Amino acid sequence: MSPDLFNPNRRHFGQLSRLDRFALWITKRVGTLQFFLIIAIWSWGWLLWNTLAPKPWRFDPYPAFALWLFISNLLQILLMPLMLVGQNLLGRHSEIRAESDFKVNVKALKELEELRREVAEIRQAIQRSPRGDIPSKP
Repeated sequence: MSPDLFNPNRRHFGQLSRLDRFALWITKRVGTLQFFLIIAIWSWGWLLWNTLAPKPWRFDPYPAFALWLFISNLLQILLMPLMLVGQNLLGRHSEIRAESDFKVNVKALKELEELRREVAEIRQAIQRSPRGDIPSKP
């Protein structure tokens, strides 16, 4: 690999601290349908239990559900900044990948130009040869 080309994944993940890796881990887990279903089932279970269970078994009385609201808000307060940090890290990774893609494309363009020149030179050499049996471009 040429010195100006690099592995964007290795570069990005090599620069991450432990906290950055933790934020990415949380972001990747929280942004899934599984996590959504866990939260939805937990919420529905909590609300149904505290609405329909026998009164002595209810621990978070209807209609306030104060404990459920407290726990839900605490989850949101803790997860939201971690997800934002994770999204920023993923954005940086995308920028590094884009830079790498650009460098690869520039290198490929240079190589294609060189090949085009070589093909043109070969075509001219063949046309100048005594046999010249390769037809020119239509």
